[in-house]
Amino acid sequence: MGASPPPWAYLSLAASMALVGSYVGLSRLLVAVFPVLLLAGLRFAIAAVAMAHWVRRRPGEAALSRHERWLLFWESFLGNFLFSICMLYGVAMTSALAAGVVMAAIPAAVALLSRLFLREHIRPRVLAAIACAALGIGLLALARGNAVAAAGSASPLGYALLLGAVLCEASYVVIGKRLTGNVSPRRISALINLWGLLLVTPFALWQASGFDFAAVPGATWLLLGFYAIAASMVTVWLWMQGLRHVPSSRAGVFTVMLPVSAAAVGVAVLGEHFGPAHVAAFVLALVGLLLATWPERGR
Repeated sequence: MGASPPPWAYLSLAASMALVGSYVGLSRLLVAVFPVLLLAGLRFAIAAVAMAHWVRRRPGEAALSRHERWLLFWESFLGNFLFSICMLYGVAMTSALAAGVVMAAIPAAVALLSRLFLREHIRPRVLAAIACAALGIGLLALARGNAVAAAGSASPLGYALLLGAVLCEASYVVIGKRLTGNVSPRRISALINLWGLLLVTPFALWQASGFDFAAVPGATWLLLGFYAIAASMVTVWLWMQGLRHVPSSRAGVFTVMLPVSAAAVGVAVLGEHFGPAHVAAFVLALVGLLLATWPERGR
């Protein structure tokens, strides 16, 4: 059996998903001000400026092959562009409860795609970790969705969009594993952000044509800056750093940190209720991470 991944690889994966959860929670404040596609365009544009020096090849780094260029495109199209659209519009058509329950399928989807496309063996302990992650997120969704569970019927299209977001996020993990073998995490972050900017710009310009930028408060612009740097730069770099050393099926377990940290932001910043179900979700998340990352004896 090969050597266990270094602890910092696990920390990178956990920190990446925790940061994603934090800005997902805070993005509610941004969506209340900016149209969705305009918000995405501003995010990619700000990050493109911040990461301009990451685009070039470093000395000794191999040139991108045609296959790697296609992987970068699909990584951005599925993991950046399409995921954002499916998630934001899916939540708008259903509820927070529906979104949380459906997104609980991300670790299982990652494991399935890893098995199909990367031929990774899924150990029983990782399967148990995936089950803990799914159960914990489901409890978290129930706790957060009780207030909106009876808020009328949801659109079938909304559920389809949320399922699409799950598959997009799982594809992002699996494709990223293929890319990290030959391309540096910094360059992956910069290039997929540029693809995202290219894809969303026509839609962002359309929504910008009737938007009053002068009416946006200064604090909202600061929050937008944090969102752009965190979403397109820091989280991607952290994720790719960890993914270089961790099998994607095991890395998928760390997506449990996304809704857990989003709930923490909701409680600490947005004043959401913290109850027994939240405690149980946090405990299950911790158990799942321990199952996935605890070192094994060599054979």
